[in-house]
Amino acid sequence: MLLGLALGIFFSSSLQAQEIPTDESVIAAGEATFKANCTQCHKIWEVRIGPSLSNVYERRSIEWLNSWIKNSQAMIAAGDEQAVALWEEYNKTVMPAYPFTDDQVMELLAYIQAETVKGPPVEETVAVAGSGGSAEDGVSSSYLMAVIIILIVVLLLAVIALIIAAKTLVKHLKEVKGLDEAEQEIVSQQFDVLAFLKSNSVVGLVVFVFTIIVLKTLIDGAFTIGVQQGYQPTQPIAFSHELHAGQYEIDCQYCHTGVMKSKSANIPSPNICMNCHSQIKPESEEIQKIYAAIDYDPETKTYGTNTKPIEWVRIHNLPDLAYFNHAQHVNVGGLECETCHGPIKEMEVVYQYSTLTMGWCINCHRETDVNTKGNEYYDRLVKLHSEQSKEPMKVEDIGGLECSKCHY
Repeated sequence: MLLGLALGIFFSSSLQAQEIPTDESVIAAGEATFKANCTQCHKIWEVRIGPSLSNVYERRSIEWLNSWIKNSQAMIAAGDEQAVALWEEYNKTVMPAYPFTDDQVMELLAYIQAETVKGPPVEETVAVAGSGGSAEDGVSSSYLMAVIIILIVVLLLAVIALIIAAKTLVKHLKEVKGLDEAEQEIVSQQFDVLAFLKSNSVVGLVVFVFTIIVLKTLIDGAFTIGVQQGYQPTQPIAFSHELHAGQYEIDCQYCHTGVMKSKSANIPSPNICMNCHSQIKPESEEIQKIYAAIDYDPETKTYGTNTKPIEWVRIHNLPDLAYFNHAQHVNVGGLECETCHGPIKEMEVVYQYSTLTMGWCINCHRETDVNTKGNEYYDRLVKLHSEQSKEPMKVEDIGGLECSKCHY
C-alpha cells in the first residue's frame, strides 16, 4: 500500500512538474485528437455543451485535467469537489471516458495552449475548397442551348432586316425614272413569302437546326446517364450537417471514422450518436427514432435486445467498375471533404454536390499538385520530374491517368 501511495505521488509530481510542450508536431497531434474527440462538446473560446477550454491549464492543475479527461465519472463518483461542481454546473451532462495516455493528454493541452495564445478567431467568410475539376464537365448544356437559341434569333432578325431593306430599295427604285423594261420587270416583282418559306434554302436551314437540337438533346441525355448531381433523398432520421458540422464544428472524422484509414468513409453507427444524445435532446422526435432503433430506454438508461438497423439512403454512388479509396485521397493526398462534397457545413439536408463522373476525376488529377513535402517516398520522383519540367508535379505525372488505377 505504501509502495502504491509512493508511486502515485511520484507520477503525480512528475506530471505536475511537466511543462506543456510547444513543439509543432505535438500541437498538430493534439489538434487531431481534439477534432476527433472533443469538438462535439467543446470549443476553445466559447461555451458549447461543456465549458470553453481557453487557459484551462491555468484554471485546473495538469494532474487534475489528466484524471478528468481520462475518466470524469470516476472523479465525480469519488466526490472530487471540482469535478462534482463542474458536473452540476453543466446540467449533469456525462463526459465519455477516454483511454488516452499521459502523452496524448499533454498533446491536447499543447493544442489548447497554442490556440489560447493565438487569441479568439476572427470571423471570416470561408470559401469552399475548390476541386481540381469543375462542378460540371466541359461547357454546360444550358449554355450551349442558349447560344443556339441566340443564333437562331439573330438569324431571324437578319432575315427580317434584309426583307425591310429590300422593300425600301424597291419602293425607291419605283420612283426612279428612266428604267428600261428589264429593270421595270425586276422592280415590279412581288415578294412571295410562301414561296420563300418553301425554298430549298429555308427548308435546308430548318432541317439543319432541328437536327442539331435533336442531336444535342440526345448527347446531353447520354452524358447524364448515371449522373446524380443534386440528388437529395429524404433520410429515415433527419440529420443536419449545417448544425453538427457547421454550427457545432464537429469534425467529419468523429462520425465518419473510416475516412482516414479505409476505402469507405462509412456511415456512423448509432453508438456515435449516443455519445451526445444519451444526454442531449432526448425529447426530440428524431432522437427518439435512434432510441427505437437501438432499443434504448432514456428513463432507465438501459438497452434492450429488440434492435433494428437504420435504413439510411446512400447519396454518393460510384459504379462498381470504378475504384475509389477515401484514405488514399484524404490521408495521403490531404484533400478536404469539401473538395468533393461541396459546402457540407452549410447543408441542412445533404445532396450530391459534384458530378463524380470520370471526366471530373480526370480533370482533378490533371490539375492537382502532389503534396510531396516530408514524404521520402516521392523524393526520387520529384528529382526526376524537376529534371524534365519546371511545373509542379501533378497527380497525372505519377500515374493518375492510368486506366488500371481506377478500373481493375
